[in-house]
Amino acid sequence: MNGNTIYPLTRNKPVVIDMLTNPTKLVVTDGFHITRPMNVTYAKDYARYFTIVCIIEDAQLIIGFIITVVLYFMGYTSGIIFLRLLSVMPVFYFLFLYYIKRKDFIKIQPV
Repeated sequence: MNGNTIYPLTRNKPVVIDMLTNPTKLVVTDGFHITRPMNVTYAKDYARYFTIVCIIEDAQLIIGFIITVVLYFMGYTSGIIFLRLLSVMPVFYFLFLYYIKRKDFIKIQPV
């Protein structure tokens, strides 16, 4: 918050932040990824609600894992090398999102 205050986030627990300046700059980080700064303006006695989301959702991870396993075993049992190589594409996709799209990996969304 404004480059000097850090608030730890815990899963499914709200964090109440008193804003001393208007507008306030809000940034979220996990140590490696950092969001783009968000300027939050507020009125007196007005609450704003935000949620922190990741670009890779749980369903995407599960589907990527299933695709990887199915394609690998199809390639392993049939002997087709192309299917085994194709099975690592979800891994490369997630690595691309994790390392190359660092600014978009974590997002602040208004609720």
